[in-house]
Amino acid sequence: MAGAEVIRLHDRREKADAAAAVERTRCAATTATGRPCRNYSLPDGDYCSIHAGDESSRRRHPSSGHDDPASSPADSIRGLFDGIGDFIRRRLDGDYPIDDFGYDPELTREILLPLGRPLYERYFRVKTLGIDRIPATGAALLVGNHSGTIPVDAVMVQHAVATEHPQQRTVRNVAADLAFRMPFVGPLARKSGNAVACDEDAFELLRRGELVGVYPEGYKGVGKGWKERYKLQRFGRGGFIEIALRTRTPIVPVAIVGAEEAFPMIANAKLLARAFGYPYFPITPTFPLLGPFGLLPLPSRWLIEFGEPIPMDDYPDDAAEDAMLVFDLTDRIRDTIQQMLYRNLARRGRAFV
Repeated sequence: MAGAEVIRLHDRREKADAAAAVERTRCAATTATGRPCRNYSLPDGDYCSIHAGDESSRRRHPSSGHDDPASSPADSIRGLFDGIGDFIRRRLDGDYPIDDFGYDPELTREILLPLGRPLYERYFRVKTLGIDRIPATGAALLVGNHSGTIPVDAVMVQHAVATEHPQQRTVRNVAADLAFRMPFVGPLARKSGNAVACDEDAFELLRRGELVGVYPEGYKGVGKGWKERYKLQRFGRGGFIEIALRTRTPIVPVAIVGAEEAFPMIANAKLLARAFGYPYFPITPTFPLLGPFGLLPLPSRWLIEFGEPIPMDDYPDDAAEDAMLVFDLTDRIRDTIQQMLYRNLARRGRAFV
């Protein structure tokens, strides 16, 4: 057909995404710290999902377009202190939501995420790819590589999804019980939405339609040496595949580049690890040479890619009992993430500049 216009599908999608981005507006609420909420508002309202039912946080901020034109700097400062006072009062009175896993959405959204933002945006300069591939609603199993001596990678995935996903969803990472036995770290892990890595907790979270983060390499991944960087370790016995098959939950492969350089482990002091009851005791270029300061991560550049969801609802009801199928699917997911890592290492380029 002469003169016909060819419209490329990816051009259509880019235009649609651009139009959707223009239409999205920020939440009109003020957080407990007195700052404008950075979440996007729900499609049918002025507030995000966190503040939609919270009257105390509905103090309009100047950027919302609904503020009082007669307001003054003194009013803003008064609003800041009122917000902090309301937050402290609710904490002291226990007047805040918390689920039976210990997840505290108010603390996470209004305190922990803002505190982590400089680390995420400025220090690690995290970039994400394919974050919109994560389902907008319903359960999904996010399966990622694990590395970097200290498992900051799981925290960065949580932050990415909570701040960059269109629905700003919460990732409920499952972790070994050692994390929950540590002072300060354990309670904080609970309050930020994490759960113990056991089948019962994972099943329940998926039943509730949550995003569950799984890192099958476990300690073998975070505790591997510098020479093994970005080479995936064994993915256990495929327990995450069995859970996905039994619950018919899609798997989203996640490839994380940047954690290996943040805490490069050059040796493992096994005697010290046994003495302290740890799975490994890292020796890095800065730790233990610099003492506690050696625990600070290096400013590596991060790239996190979320792959296409892999459906698990096309298999027979008893598929989880087929050991060969579980092994094959486990190996396939592992290979998918490994190829994503190789591709993104080349895409990222230099690790620090």
